[in-house]
Amino acid sequence: MDNFDLVVIGSGPAGRRAAIQAAKLGRTVLVIENRLRVGGVSVHTGTIPSKTLRETVLNLSGWRERGFYGLAYRVKKDIEGKDLGARLRMTLDHEIDVLEHQFARNGVRTVAGKARFIDAHSIAVKNGGDGEYTFGFENAVIAVGTAPYRPKHIPFNETNVFDSDNVASDPRVPKSLTVVGAGVIGLEYATIFSAMDVPVTLVEPREQFLEFIDREIIEEFVHELRKRGMQLRLGVKVESVELDNLGWAISTLSDGRKIRTEMLLYAAGRVGATAGLGLETCGLEADDRGRLKVDPKTFQTTQPNIYAAGDVIGFPSLASTAMEQGRIAACHAFGAPIPPAPDYFPYGIYAVPEISTVGLTEAEVKARNIPYECGIARFRETSRGHIMGLQGGMMKLIFSLKTRRLLGAHIIGEGATELIHIGQAVLNLKGTVDYFVNNAFNYPTLAEAYKIAALDAFNRMPRAEATPPAPE
Repeated sequence: MDNFDLVVIGSGPAGRRAAIQAAKLGRTVLVIENRLRVGGVSVHTGTIPSKTLRETVLNLSGWRERGFYGLAYRVKKDIEGKDLGARLRMTLDHEIDVLEHQFARNGVRTVAGKARFIDAHSIAVKNGGDGEYTFGFENAVIAVGTAPYRPKHIPFNETNVFDSDNVASDPRVPKSLTVVGAGVIGLEYATIFSAMDVPVTLVEPREQFLEFIDREIIEEFVHELRKRGMQLRLGVKVESVELDNLGWAISTLSDGRKIRTEMLLYAAGRVGATAGLGLETCGLEADDRGRLKVDPKTFQTTQPNIYAAGDVIGFPSLASTAMEQGRIAACHAFGAPIPPAPDYFPYGIYAVPEISTVGLTEAEVKARNIPYECGIARFRETSRGHIMGLQGGMMKLIFSLKTRRLLGAHIIGEGATELIHIGQAVLNLKGTVDYFVNNAFNYPTLAEAYKIAALDAFNRMPRAEATPPAPE
């Protein structure tokens, strides 16, 4: 039996970062991946496929140019599934090649197969055939990610009724689409298909969605969706789904209404992919959604030498935070120093339009009884916005009246996930409104929106008293 200092189950963002960090600390590392190729959910069915699909759709549909050339403008008149799949395959191959090269040059060993704990220091891996291999380990990181939640009353068939994994692996362009679930994944796919002028109906049992995003940004987002004809059915559940004689999905809602579309995407939740890991053999137990509980500072489970990171531990379920979780877990496992985590990290939602946010929302600022002022900038107010033909997009900055410090930055529109990092840096470095007012930004850029929004707030903020001159 081969023995390793660290065994990592899963090669997504958390797993790969944990493995490479441990290797850089001079440790022997084994990565177990249940797919034939490394990359995990992120590369094969999640982050990379959905973002590649989004970029392909925005390019082929001419979405970004419609502000100049009109709503009928298209780069390619009839977009088909094969058009979407071609770019997807090239992107995935590149991502996998990069990851395999990273593992190889850092001396990380990989093995394909399904992992099962034997006890707290050994694990069995079953490959596609009859073989099963056993490995010993000092520490382990569980980074298996999640799988789509598939309730029994939804007739998944991968032809007309899909979950978020198989809709990405074999993309099609339906005549109409119902999306069940207005979480991050559901909204991304709903707006991507809507950008191709596919009629989309979005169904969500809650009255509101994306509660962690500032409400003013969500109001702007909803306005954009309704403006382009998306049907929002909030506060209702899908009671049943049946297929008619043409194979189209007929969804019956809790309010009695029915929706008939060629395709249905069920994206209401995901579950941790922990089934079959044999957690009970090492004293671990997942919750009813397959997730593992960990120490939020070290990512240790209740078994001290076994860690968990990434989507399998729940919120925020972001690739960026998963990477840091994996790195911290590896550092802690081998006694390496762990730098303190930043106070705030950004969220990115790759819908159409993009949403990105960092720091406190206006509701959170109010709940903390912090005196504040907001500044708003519309992208169409910037010269760059005019050049790009942008019709929508806005930035909202929130500042403390007492300290003048930035409390939150919230953006919707083109490039939001790139622009947010300026706000992230200023926020974590405890910068104030004066930074934006007194510094020059490249012209013309969308980043100028920071200065516009800061000036909007600055003009309503009490002026600081002038410092009296020093005595001679």
